[in-house]
Parts: sequence; C-alpha cells; structure tokens
Amino acid sequence: MGLALHCIANVGSREMAEAFAGEIPKILVAGDTMDSVKQSAALCLLRLYRTSPDLVPMGDWTSRVVHLLNDQHLGVVTAATSLITTLAQKNPEEFKTSVSLAVSRLSRIVTSASTDLQDYTYYFVPAPWLSVKLLRLLQCYPPPEDPAVRGRLTECLETILNKAQEPPKSKKVQHSNAKNAVLFEAISLIIHHDSEPNLLVRACNQLGQFLQHRETNLRYLALESMCTLASSEFSHEAVKTHIETVINALKTERDVSVRQRAVDLLYAMCDRSNAQQIVAEMLSYLETADYSIREEIVLKVAILAEKYAVDYTWYVDTILNLIRIAGDYVSEEVWYRVIQIVINRDDVQGYAAKTVFEALQAPACHENLVKVGGYILGEFGNLIAGDPRSSPLIQFNLLHSKFHLCSVPTRALLLSTYIKFVNLFPEVKTTIQDVLRSDSQLKNADVELQQRAVEYLRLSTVASTDILATVLEEMPPFPERESSILAKLKKKKGPNTVTDLEEAKRERSADVNGGPEPAPASAASTPSPSADLLGLGAAPPAPAGPPPSSGGLLVDVFSDSPSAVAPLAPGSEDNFARFVCKNNGVLFENQLLQIGLKSEFRQNLGRMFIFYGNKTSTQFLNFTPTLICSDDLQTNLSLQTKPVDPTVDGGAQVQQIVNIECVCDFTEAPVLNIQFRYGGTFQNVSVKLPITLNKFFQPTEMASQDFFQRWKQLSSPQQEVQNIFKAKHPMDTEITKAKIIGFGSALLEDVDPNPANFVGAGIIHTKTTQIGCLLRLEPNLQAQMYRLTLRTSKETVSQRLCELLSEQF
Repeated sequence: MGLALHCIANVGSREMAEAFAGEIPKILVAGDTMDSVKQSAALCLLRLYRTSPDLVPMGDWTSRVVHLLNDQHLGVVTAATSLITTLAQKNPEEFKTSVSLAVSRLSRIVTSASTDLQDYTYYFVPAPWLSVKLLRLLQCYPPPEDPAVRGRLTECLETILNKAQEPPKSKKVQHSNAKNAVLFEAISLIIHHDSEPNLLVRACNQLGQFLQHRETNLRYLALESMCTLASSEFSHEAVKTHIETVINALKTERDVSVRQRAVDLLYAMCDRSNAQQIVAEMLSYLETADYSIREEIVLKVAILAEKYAVDYTWYVDTILNLIRIAGDYVSEEVWYRVIQIVINRDDVQGYAAKTVFEALQAPACHENLVKVGGYILGEFGNLIAGDPRSSPLIQFNLLHSKFHLCSVPTRALLLSTYIKFVNLFPEVKTTIQDVLRSDSQLKNADVELQQRAVEYLRLSTVASTDILATVLEEMPPFPERESSILAKLKKKKGPNTVTDLEEAKRERSADVNGGPEPAPASAASTPSPSADLLGLGAAPPAPAGPPPSSGGLLVDVFSDSPSAVAPLAPGSEDNFARFVCKNNGVLFENQLLQIGLKSEFRQNLGRMFIFYGNKTSTQFLNFTPTLICSDDLQTNLSLQTKPVDPTVDGGAQVQQIVNIECVCDFTEAPVLNIQFRYGGTFQNVSVKLPITLNKFFQPTEMASQDFFQRWKQLSSPQQEVQNIFKAKHPMDTEITKAKIIGFGSALLEDVDPNPANFVGAGIIHTKTTQIGCLLRLEPNLQAQMYRLTLRTSKETVSQRLCELLSEQF
C-alpha cells in the first residue's frame, strides 16, 4: 500500500486525483492503518491537493485528520501538519480546531530535552522541522481566543527566545541552522499575531544581535524580519534603536541583497524624528548604490522627503539633489509630484524658482532637472525676476542653452515655458518670437514641436495682452489624490511587502503634510477616487504637456452592469507590446488586482497560465474572467479554458490555463475581461491578451547561401513588406539581438555582408499551413533610424509581423 501511495504521489496527475482523492482520506484516518502508511497517505493527499484542489473533497475526515497532531509517531505528525497547513490556508474554518492541538504539541517539543525525542533530534535541537511546520500552521490563524491556549503559546515562544540566548551545544553549523530556523519562524508568528508587546520587543532585540553576525544569511533574515516589526506600534521604537547598525550595514555590506534589505528597513523605521537623517544617508548611499536598486531608492527617498517634510524648502532641495545624483532613475512620477507640491504651496514657490534657477547654471544638467526648471520658471519665474542676476532675459537664455541637448518631449515643455514668458515678461517677447520663427522650429521634423512653434508664434502675435493673460494664467492648485510615487513603489515591490506593511504605521503617525497627492487639473474627467487606482492617470498639465503616464483608468467605475465589458485599460497597448518578445511577466496591475502570465508555445499550439492575484485583504466575489474574440479571430485562433473559482480570498492567487491552437494566420488579439465584486462595488477590467502571430514562430538556422537564395525567391511585391522608422529606444546591439530572438526567429550570424545588420529566419506554424519567413533589420546609428524588411510567402503575414516587430525598436 505504501508503494502504491508513493506511485500516486509521484505521478500526481489530475487523473490520479480523480481516481483516488476520495479513497486516500479514508486510509489516512482509519484506526488500523500503520504509521508509515498514514505518513505516506498524508503526503500523497497533499500532493494531489496541490495539483487538483477542486478534486479533493472536504468531508467528515477533515475533523478527524486534525487529531493526527496528537499521534505518538512524530513522522505522522510532521506529514499531517504539512497537509493541514495547506488545507487551512484555503478552508480556515474547517481546521480551526487544529490551533489548540498544534500549541499543545509545540509545547511538548519545546519543553522536552534533546534526549526525549532521540529519533527526531537534529544536532541537539528537538524536532526542528516539525516545530517550524507547527509555527507556520499557527500563522494561518489569529491569536487563540482561549486564555489557557494563548498563555501556553506565549510560554512556548518565550522558551524559544530564551533558548536562542543560551550558549550553543555544538559548534557545528547544522546545530545553529536548526536552532535559528525555529527561532525565525517563532519571530514570524510573533509578528503575525502582533498582540504581545513584550514578545515583539524581545524579538526585535534578538534580531538586533543578528545584524552584526558574521553569517550573511542571518544578517539578511534579521533585516527582513525587522522590516515587518517596524510596522508594529509595539516594536517600532525598539527597531529605531538599531538605526546606526543598519546605516553601517548599508555602507559596509558586500552582498547587494543585504544592502537592499537595509534600505527597506531604513524606509520602514523612518518617522518624523529621524527622517532627515535617513534621507541624508540614503542620498549618500545612492551615489555608489548598485544600479539594480537605484530606482527603488529614488522612489523611497522621494516618498519620505514628502511624507515628513515640515519645511518644504528641505523637500525641494532633497528632490533636486536626487535628480542631480541619480537623474536617470528619477521617474516621471517623482518630478510631476515636485511640481504639484510647489504649485499647491505658495510659501515655497519663490524658493523653488530660485533653487532651480541656480541648479540649472551647472554646466551639465540632467534632463529631468531641465523639465522641473522649465515648468517652475514658466509659472513662477516672475518671483525672482527682480534680481538682476535672474532677470527675464537671463532666465530665458539659461533655459534655451539646454534646449538643443534635450529630447523632443522636453523641448516641447520648454516651448510652452517660452510662451509663458511672453505673458510674464513682455520685454523678452521679441527674442522668443525670433526663436519660434526660426526654421529649426517652424520646419521641425517632429510634428509636435512644429505645431507648438506655429501655434505659440501665432498666439503671441495676434492675441491681446488680456487674452494672453487669460490663456497663459498660472496653473490652479491640484485637487487632492493618492501619491502616485507610493503607488509606483508598491507596483515595483509587489503585494505583501514592507511598502504595504508600513501603511499601518503611516496611519498611526499623523501625516505632517496633510492629505494625499494633488491630482492634475486635467483629471476633472475622473469622477471618483476609485476611478484611477494607481494615481497615475494623467501627468500634471505642465505648460509643455508632458506625455501622459502609462497608468490610467484601470477599473471601469461607470458601469454597474455585469454584462457590460469595460473598454481596454489605458496602458494596455503598452503592456501588450512588451509581451511581443517575451512570454512571462505581469500583464496588468492596480491596487486591487494583479494579472501575471506564463506562456509556452510549440509549432501551432500553445498554453498560457494566467495568474489572478488578490492584492487586498478582502475577498473578491463573483470573480469571472472571460476571453472575448471577434468572429474573424474565432475562426483563426482556437482558445479553450475552464472557469476559475468565483471567490478569490484576500492575498490569494488563482490560476487559469488557456490552451491555444493557431488554425490560420491572424492579426487581432483576444481581450481578457475580468468582472468581480470588491467590498460591494462592481469592478470591470479589460486588457489585451498577448497572443500574437509571432508566438507560433519556429526558428530556422540557415547558411548565407541558402538565405539569399530563399530571399530572392520571395521577391514579388506582395511577399515583401518594408518599414523605415525612427528608433524609440537606445540602439543597443545586444538588446536588439535579444528582441529578435525573443520575437521567435533564429538570429543568423555572418550572413549579411554588413556586420551591423541583423538577419533572421523562421517558420510560422498554423494548423492549415506553414509559412516561411525571412527578416532583415538595418540600423542607421547616425540617423537613429531602422529599416525593417520582411519577406514571407503570404502578404498578410509579412504585414502583421512587420507591424509587431517595428514596435519593439
């Protein structure tokens, strides 16, 4: 019987679950079953439940399996604890009686001597694996309500903390590993319950000792656990006492992952009393920080500087310093936010104008600083114009000296600043008109710059002073909204991280800077705070109108009808384009829901795993994802899927598998519509599912002679599609190679006579036919242009592949 159970568990298929899921629980709880068979049965059932949870029936056996925690055989208890923990995560009510039994068993293990459990003692630590599993099981539930059980659990945890202080009974690493595994799991339980101040402070002090331990893994784990402790009102002050040790770790640690955890902990322990010190240390570290974590540090510095800025001149100085040190990593959300705060606070506008003016005088300025300077001087340059050192003409000349070095969006912003100057400073009107009238502006190759120059020149010429003053008046204060920087950090870090946990602390300590983030005036079309959950729906309406952010109206708040399908979420097209050359990643995310994808394709068949993650602590009800295809797409692309569980618990994730078959070539993409209820509110989200024709590409290796022979054969006009386009991203050779390979074709080396060109070949597989495809990408670094040529035996295929690949460069 044991061998059969092992076989079922190892195969672990859905068919096995259908055949045996009803029988194995009976074996598990039967009174006459041998201990070894019970152990195998528990692990076998756990395996089947993990692969096919819908096929394992809950029944009378669930109340009986809990009592296996009292079994005399510790192997049975260990296996049963693993099973109950997994089942309790999904059905907590069914297994809540396990709490008292788990506490009882844990108490017996913790208070036993190493000689009492000889078979299960590992390097003088009694049953460490079982102890860890029992502590994890207890983390599925709140603190016990029964005072006796609660008191006994507190004693267990105190004993574990006391043992950690005892001298080691062995110098071997196995002893310390086992002992620390139990300790860290006990600390996790203490943090989870967050109800015993004494235990929380003791846990913090214990972790503080590990911060200077010679073992890197222990330092990492201590920092990670202290990040969570910092969010508790009981232990926050105790965590703050270790600030100097954490700062020292930031400066001296050799391991980048430990340094990253140190940054997280500094962020979590920050409050009004230490904000300036922590921000200064983070800025100092930023100058030498690893590139992989710079963007995250920038976001955290920006959030802390705003959150705890009693003096907004300090805030302005901090953000400008941030741009100077790490300008490339300062996202649009950060400099948008500076502008919003400056516009909303009269007391800082003059200082901000003076500071950006001085910062712009540096010989080399980052483009983000030019954007901030252009915007603020365009609005408030008049506040410093009385000083001869910052007269209107000097302000204009300073900004215009940066003009030719900037990208198109920044030049557009500066042109808008110039027309604002015409209104603020009539004395420079002629100078600005000459700039707008120049051929480099009126005949600019970029249509946006050309249009602005023409319109602004005409406005400055024909409009009266009153009309100019009305059209170009100072921006009104922004309405209040959630901080888009905080939303971006949450998005970057993912759910259930320290950025979420520190929210509790933020609520406790009154926000010294008032409410949430001001929204752009142009967001008047957003009817409620829930309409734009990321807070990135629109950029500040800077005079230059910077490009809108990629977030947006991710949830349709206008429709309460479950039958209505929401329009595509803004940013959906951008996310769709990112998946053309990759198969895995996050397709969509807002404050409620995260949708992740993992795909695999072979010839004309594919399988896509869609993961729906509930980022909140509240259940999603009536959760219904639907795939929507047009009539033409249904003919050419076959999609098969099964419904998912209509209830998604808080913090849980459900998976949906889509089986895909390419019947014939296609151009459209299916739409994934998700409808559910959250807190009584109907939510409706639609995104494009990245199933594109190139996913059915099979790479083909070819020699140079074969390639050009085939190239000539596909020379008729209807077989070739060519596109010449401007590069949207830096022209990096390695990135280009990776994108062509990710697109699905083979990258052929030493085929093209020009080594700078990229050549690829492959076959598109459909159910009805196979279509050979050759591609050639010719970069022109000097002009920052590409020429992409595709030749296939079918015109529609050439056209579609050319459209998809052109968007990647």
